[in-house]
Amino acid sequence: MNCPHAAAQQADSAWAGGTVVIDPMVQDLDGETARLRDAGPLARIELLGVPAWTVTRHAEARQLLVDTRLVKDLDAWGLWQSGAVTHAWPLIGMIDAGRSMFTVDGAEHRRLRTKTSQALTPRRLEAIRPDIERFTEELLDALAEQGKDGVVDLKSVFAQPLPMRVVGMLMGVDEAEHAMLTKRYKAFFSMLTPHDERMALLAELDVFYAALVRERTARPKDDLTSALILAEEGGDPLTEEEVVGNLKAMVAAGHETTIGLILNAVRALLAHPDQLRKVLDGEVSWETVIEETLRWDTPTTHLLMRFATEDIKVGDEVIAKGEGVVISYRVIGRDVEQHGPDADAFDITRPAPIRHMTFGHGPHICPGAALSRVEAGIALPALFGRFPRLLLAVPDKELRKLPVMTQNDLECFPVLLHG
Repeated sequence: MNCPHAAAQQADSAWAGGTVVIDPMVQDLDGETARLRDAGPLARIELLGVPAWTVTRHAEARQLLVDTRLVKDLDAWGLWQSGAVTHAWPLIGMIDAGRSMFTVDGAEHRRLRTKTSQALTPRRLEAIRPDIERFTEELLDALAEQGKDGVVDLKSVFAQPLPMRVVGMLMGVDEAEHAMLTKRYKAFFSMLTPHDERMALLAELDVFYAALVRERTARPKDDLTSALILAEEGGDPLTEEEVVGNLKAMVAAGHETTIGLILNAVRALLAHPDQLRKVLDGEVSWETVIEETLRWDTPTTHLLMRFATEDIKVGDEVIAKGEGVVISYRVIGRDVEQHGPDADAFDITRPAPIRHMTFGHGPHICPGAALSRVEAGIALPALFGRFPRLLLAVPDKELRKLPVMTQNDLECFPVLLHG
C-alpha cells in the first residue's frame, strides 16, 4: 500500500504580529485550531502572504453568514481591485472558479441553486438509498478482498470511491471517469501542486464538464446535469458556464466532504473504543456519531472567502469595506461558548441536540448536507457491521493530513480488518 507522508515544507502556523499564519502543509491542525480560537471571535490571519479575517465562534459566524454586506463577488475584494492579489496567487482558483451558485448572492444565487436543491430532496435521497447501499456493499467486498492478507487503505478502497460513485450517479458522470476526476480534484486542492498546474487542472475540468453539458443538451437523461440544463427560473435558463460551474463545484463538495466525514468518524471511534462499544451495542445512534464528528473534526477547515461591501462591526473589531473573511469551521466546532468547556473532546454522549454549523448557515448552506449524512449513515454501520474488530494498522499519531488548506483530509487510513 502506497501511503507516503507529505514533505514538511513550511513551519507550523504561528503568531506573526497578532496574525495567525495558516500553514499550507497542515502539520498541526489542532495547534492551529487552538491559536485561532484564542485569538478571539474574529481573528487576523495570513493566507500565503495575503491578509484576511476569519470568524472562529459559532454565534458570530451565524451572524455573519446571513449578513448581506458580506458577498461572494470577487470584485468587492479591495486587494483584488488594487492588484495586490492577482491570478498568480496560489489560492485564487478556489475563489475565482467560474460562475456558479457558490460564487454569487441574492436572486442570482437562488436561480442557480434551485434545481440542485430540487434534485436533493428527502424523497429523492430515499429513492437513491438502495443504490448507495449497493455501492457500499460492493466496496466492502473489495475491502475484504484487498485486506484479507494484512493492511488495507480504508480511504482509497472505501471512503473515497463511495461518495464519488454517488455524486457521479447523480450528475450522470460515467464511472470510467471517476478515477480521473478524483486525481484531478486531489491535485487541484493540494498545496504541493505548482500554481500553473493547478490552474491548468481547473481549465481541464471546465473542458470535461462542458463536453458533458453539450452531450446532455443533445441527449438529456434522468440526472442532475440534464435538470440544470433544462432549468428555467422566471424564464431565464442557466448558461453553459453556469451549469459547468455548478457541476464542477458540486462534484468537488459532494465527494470531498463525505470522505472526510467517514474517515474522521472511524478515526474518532477507533481512538475511543468505549464510545465505539456504546454504538455497536445500540446505546448511541449512528446519527449522533455523525453529528458529533461533524462538530469535532469538521470535513471543511477553512472556507474561502467572502468580502465586505461596507464596514461591519463584530464585537470589538471592524471588518473594513473591501476586506476578505474566511469561515473557519473547524475552530467554530470547538467553540467552548457553544459546546462547553469540553469542546475539544469527542463525546457521543454529550447532551443532544448537537447544534453545530459545519455545513454552513443561511442562503449558502451546503445543498449536499443531507446527502453526505445519508451516505455516512449507510457506510459507517455497514463497515463496522462487517468488520467489528477493525483497527488502525499504525499508531494514530502517525496519520498525516494532506497539504490542503480548505479540507480536513488524510493521506491514507491503513487498517487491519480483523484486529
